[in-house]
Amino acid sequence: MRRRTVLVLSAALAFAMGSHAQDSPTLRKIREAGVITLGYRDGSVPFSYLDSAHRPVGYSIDICLQVVDAVRAHLGLPDLERRFVLVNSATRVPMVANRTVDLECGVTTHTVERQRHVAFSVTTYVAASRLVSRRAEPVRRLQDLRGRVVTSTVGTTSLVHLQRLSTEQGLAMTIVAARDDPDAFRWVQNGRADAFAMDDVLLRGMIALARNPADFVVSDDALSVEPYAIMLPKGDPVFKDLVDRAIVALFRRGEVDALYGRWFESAIPPAGVNLALPMLPAMRRVIEHPTDTPDPAHYR
Repeated sequence: MRRRTVLVLSAALAFAMGSHAQDSPTLRKIREAGVITLGYRDGSVPFSYLDSAHRPVGYSIDICLQVVDAVRAHLGLPDLERRFVLVNSATRVPMVANRTVDLECGVTTHTVERQRHVAFSVTTYVAASRLVSRRAEPVRRLQDLRGRVVTSTVGTTSLVHLQRLSTEQGLAMTIVAARDDPDAFRWVQNGRADAFAMDDVLLRGMIALARNPADFVVSDDALSVEPYAIMLPKGDPVFKDLVDRAIVALFRRGEVDALYGRWFESAIPPAGVNLALPMLPAMRRVIEHPTDTPDPAHYR
């Protein structure tokens, strides 16, 4: 009788897991393939980049790995394989929208416009879009941009904010769309652009890795608030709920503090640079009161 009870319970558990997977196209795809596909960036320090062994690492990668563990447990697939696929600012949304990528583990801002194509987890980080310039010719205030050459990366919210700012405030900027963040930073380094607009934490990562970090300065003024989240396929509430619960559990257990300390307040690979960025109040509020709103006002 006891053996029969165990068999019945096991069958019921397997049926329940299978039923949930059937309700979720993403979980069904993952279960059938035996693989979960993670999108990563190759140079978004400290969120998603390659270490000296060319392995994806970073704060966003670690959060995604926690989600993968939750998916394994949910599907009863302890040997579920992880597959990493490189994405960039231009390809990340299409690759999640067409379900090539199950989780995008990078530096993507949750916006209303992007919600038309993809879904987002609860917020995992709060950044602000600012400007980096050469210390010899600093751009500290937005008004300093009048008539200047400014660059940002194609497919980013920072590029959109620059275009809006130039029009609304009549700044007559020359705005250049760079192919990626390192390319945009090089425009400033070699003097082809006066400033590069991007999320402050990413700018500080690039400055820290530059040959002469003291040659650059980040603006006091911010263009916008940028809530980051893990991007996932749209129209799959079962999968989103599983992802959200995994991230919120990470918050509730306090493990996110250790992750934050590891990537923002400690020496990180491959160069051993410490960004020395203490956690700001907006990020602490996100941990204590998880939210998936894209409204920038919520994070101010």
